[in-house]
Amino acid sequence: MRIGVVGAGHVGLVSAAAFARWGHQVVAMDSDPAKIATLRSGASWFYEPGLQELLDETTAEGALTFSNDAADAVAGAEVVFVCVGTPPLPGGGPNLSFVEAVGRAVVAHATGDLVLVEKSTVPANTGRRLEQVIGRERQRLAIPHDIAVASNPEFLREGAAVGDTLHPDRVVYGTSSEPARDVLRAVYARLVAEDGCPVVETDVPTAELIKHASNAFLATRISFINAVAQVCERVGADVAIVAEGMGHDERIGHRFLQAGLGYGGSCFPKDVDAFAHLARQVGYEFGMLDEVRDVNRSQREAVITKLEAELWHLDQKVITLLGAAFKPGTDDLREAPAVHLAHRLREVGAIVRLYDPVALPNLAVEQPDLQGVEDLDEALHGAHAAVVCTEWDEIRAITPHRYLATLAYPIVVDGRNVHDPDEMIDAGIRYHSIGRRSVETSL
Repeated sequence: MRIGVVGAGHVGLVSAAAFARWGHQVVAMDSDPAKIATLRSGASWFYEPGLQELLDETTAEGALTFSNDAADAVAGAEVVFVCVGTPPLPGGGPNLSFVEAVGRAVVAHATGDLVLVEKSTVPANTGRRLEQVIGRERQRLAIPHDIAVASNPEFLREGAAVGDTLHPDRVVYGTSSEPARDVLRAVYARLVAEDGCPVVETDVPTAELIKHASNAFLATRISFINAVAQVCERVGADVAIVAEGMGHDERIGHRFLQAGLGYGGSCFPKDVDAFAHLARQVGYEFGMLDEVRDVNRSQREAVITKLEAELWHLDQKVITLLGAAFKPGTDDLREAPAVHLAHRLREVGAIVRLYDPVALPNLAVEQPDLQGVEDLDEALHGAHAAVVCTEWDEIRAITPHRYLATLAYPIVVDGRNVHDPDEMIDAGIRYHSIGRRSVETSL
């Protein structure tokens, strides 16, 4: 099939490369000339394990090409995927203007019947709005082609996006059009035949809601175990063992029960807010999601409290944050706990350094007021405390001896519980974890 993908970001580019690998002819379009120039040169514009190899394979075969022109992605296409951003608005809802713009562009450039598929994360009933826009534009422009709307949410984890796309837990798509359903079956036919993943076929609002409900539930698990960690610290329990004991219950499982600084990235914070906003719009106060967000934010403040317990005040104290990206395996800084913590530390007068093995180029562009340090030992040297913010292997491997040899004061706040508490404390580190054994602090 001929497929157009509008938006060559983390979702769009990985999806486009996967479609091409499954035998389709794909044009990935993005309005950012720099991104397209980088992709045409043969390189990905962001870091994602396995993506460069997938791009090399599919572009060499000519199955995947890139363009800045929406007409190139739409003209002749049987299906067009919407993979544009839906950034949050001040009220908590998503900005859907980019999605609407794609709808208008598809009507303007379509050369035959096609299916317009939402892959961007959008609230329920966005499909109905798209149908309204398309209907009005077709009438205004006297376009004879039939343009059906479908929803096909993505469930990619940054840092594992290629594997999640090629070997997904499930494929979900919704539409009220039987021809559109047949098109989506054809898009994923090779994947389903080779991988055997479950397929959920439904209507558009249900497919849209599956995505928001999934992310909100995962965020709830993270905030729940972080709240449990706060209780563990107060009663002397170990949250890691609590989570292990919980996870052996097959109704609960082990995933997303790792206490730490909380979630970040482009999905969970935005999707929790958007789901709560949608609920309010339809007359339901989803208060649980407000608490999920509040617990997540409080985890960063708890780090400040631990640092102040050790250092009294933080004015002019040098604090090294180990990890800048919101999770390992990506260079994405969107809603990264480390970035939030860096700004909060600066508010109380601290001097902040950030180390990350991958994300510092993005930090220099997106957060030019924050100091990135490329060498790990240099980042640690002379600092009054270090805070583990991202569980990169390079950071997991730091030994107590290395901390003792570089830090001015041997103070470590392990925001991702990557170190062994007994090993750290027995070596003389003033070690603080999240919900596990920490050193005693007293005036």
